[in-house]
Amino acid sequence: MELRPEQLASQSGQPLQPAYLIAGPETLRVLEAADAVRARARAEGIGEREVFDADGRDFDWNQLEQSFNAPSLFSARRLVEVRMPSGKPGKEGAEVISAFCANPPPDVVLLITANDWSKAHHGKWADAIARIGTISVAWAIKPHELPEWIERRLRGKGLRADADAVQRLSERVEGNLLAAAQEIDKLALLSGGQALDLAAMESLVADAARYDVFRLAEATLAGQPAAVGRMLAGLRGEGEAVAALMPILIKELLRTAALARVQARGGNLAGEMKAQGIWESRQAPFKRALARHAEPRRWERFVAEASKVDRIAKGRGEGDAWVALERLLLAVSEARAVRLLVAS
Repeated sequence: MELRPEQLASQSGQPLQPAYLIAGPETLRVLEAADAVRARARAEGIGEREVFDADGRDFDWNQLEQSFNAPSLFSARRLVEVRMPSGKPGKEGAEVISAFCANPPPDVVLLITANDWSKAHHGKWADAIARIGTISVAWAIKPHELPEWIERRLRGKGLRADADAVQRLSERVEGNLLAAAQEIDKLALLSGGQALDLAAMESLVADAARYDVFRLAEATLAGQPAAVGRMLAGLRGEGEAVAALMPILIKELLRTAALARVQARGGNLAGEMKAQGIWESRQAPFKRALARHAEPRRWERFVAEASKVDRIAKGRGEGDAWVALERLLLAVSEARAVRLLVAS
């Protein structure tokens, strides 16, 4: 069976299936769908939960197999979660999962989550899950789909909004589902149950119009040059100072430079991300950035340019700090724009 992530929440009255695979690039949808499965498990009296992080080649699939065969300690049934960011279990993992599906233990519900998914990920192990359980793929919401997604979420919170209001919120959150969800939660608290028109939406989500430096850094690493340009214009229009933005931007560039060095020597990139406090929900932009600029020397150049921008912003160098910052961030977000740094 295959369901949209949002449909899993609507199955609250139905008994749990033996296995679930929830995967895709839209982190919020993956997290909320997995939460729906966990909530149903609690409702059915499942009080025991085991979590396995299958995030690299070093993961021992025998541990998972042994867990399947071990008796539950504290309750009649248990939820076994496998967090598999790549969505690829490899040959050994595929065999363990397929064996589980061929004869699922009556006391185990298997929940697998992944941050990546495509047709290339499909295999016999995924087909095995589909035969006994549910597969739910959280595809990224396309720009033209975002207003409909926002409208459904508003309705789910008991809110009503006209088309102009929905469109404005869609424009404000720049395709960031987490930001949209947070704003809708605030609307539920602030609207007083009133129907939202454009004017009401403008007044209630004014804070969402602010482009903060964390979103700027994320858009830069994710390779979104158009969004980077809009955010920089927004920050400048709000009176932000370049010097105030640089500490966070330099920190993220230094982080990525360290990751590039680990990747170049064939080290454990997932382990390095965790060591730096970059958890699964925030890893995608860094991975895209490393795919775009793989050489460590490129990232060292970016860090050096950021230091130059910082000096300009503090009056210790010549030039326009905003122009220099835009040139740098566009070079990071789009490989073809690196020539802008060469010309500077």
